[in-house]
Amino acid sequence: MTIGMTSMYRTIFLLSTLLTSLPAAATAQNPSVLRQAERVTGDRFAVATRTPRGANIFAVRTPSTAMLNAIDNGLTDLFAVARRNGYRNRLNYSDYSIFIANADRTRNGPTYSPDIAVGAAQYAGSVYDAGGYVHAAGMVIARNPMAFVIAEHTADYPRVSNVVRYEGEHLVLYHNDRQRFAATADHSKGGGHPILQ
Repeated sequence: MTIGMTSMYRTIFLLSTLLTSLPAAATAQNPSVLRQAERVTGDRFAVATRTPRGANIFAVRTPSTAMLNAIDNGLTDLFAVARRNGYRNRLNYSDYSIFIANADRTRNGPTYSPDIAVGAAQYAGSVYDAGGYVHAAGMVIARNPMAFVIAEHTADYPRVSNVVRYEGEHLVLYHNDRQRFAATADHSKGGGHPILQ
């Protein structure tokens, strides 16, 4: 075997090793975060993929292209507003894991509004309390690694982008401005989204 052939075989081996490891990177998830997402939603996240820009997706079903693009659009908006506010940490698509859960409702009155039902906790007794739970557009599941859950949508993809941006605001603040994070993390005390202007 010539030196040139040995070098070519090494290159082929290295490339094949790299390519076979990429799917594992898309499906890897912190087990405790996965358990938390499943506990909160009651769903099983059997699908693992990535958005075109590299955000990690864990879903109950294979998400549509429109859903994945809407997630990327929301993260793009989040990163732009974060930079305008002087924040620089954790502004990469691959930093984020988004769980796409079954919607516990698809309408809020006449309005299409896929949401998840979560325990009322600090919202108990408030106008949002729907009998021990509240309907939420999204919910942060973990701060490090950064993960949140949203409901599956089949329409109104701009709403998906907004929900992704809004849940992401909490994570950006956690990793860039703990004081502002603490002041805005709990909406039961007032305030809402957008937090970052």
